[in-house]
Amino acid sequence: MTARHEFGTVSSRDVHVGRVVALRVDEVAMPGGGTASREVVEHLGAVAVVALDDAGAVVLIHQYRHPLGRRLWELPAGLLDSGDETPLDAAKRELAEEVGLAASEWTTLVDVAVSPGFTDEVVRVFLARGLTEVDRDVQGEEEADLEAKRFPLAEAVDRALAGEIVNGPAVSGLLAAHVVVTGGGTGRPSNAPFADRPTRFAARST
Repeated sequence: MTARHEFGTVSSRDVHVGRVVALRVDEVAMPGGGTASREVVEHLGAVAVVALDDAGAVVLIHQYRHPLGRRLWELPAGLLDSGDETPLDAAKRELAEEVGLAASEWTTLVDVAVSPGFTDEVVRVFLARGLTEVDRDVQGEEEADLEAKRFPLAEAVDRALAGEIVNGPAVSGLLAAHVVVTGGGTGRPSNAPFADRPTRFAARST
């Protein structure tokens, strides 16, 4: 079998370094012997939670997203912005902060490479069951504006298929949860290895 080309990075330069993302341009070795420029948005990575109650309803939030200029229905979610925090601990924190819930059962559903053509952002989506209410610790003005609502899981899936839910981790998480709940799959342990967790941007602050 012929060896496949290794797309090594010949050089790299920063264009912008912000609070939660950075933009760099890499020169990448191409199969023909030359190089090509690739713009890469570095990201901290994130977690999202399909919180499913005993009645089979999922908790969604309605949140303003400035790049699209409107509010979107999404899963409770947040950044992996603490280097020593596990994805599971981050998911538990976000579930409490955004919708005031805790869960006794956690399963890893899917890891979503949001747009691997230009960003290293990957979101781990969990299924949380055995829900109980806890005090909500609102973090900032955006979270104060959130509207939370419960939908039957099948209805949420229908909304995704109808194009009414377009957030990537929400769409994949809802579909994956439906597969697990209906017996088509089992998911992974809550502490499953996260091989594609982004590290480049977080390393800039260490």
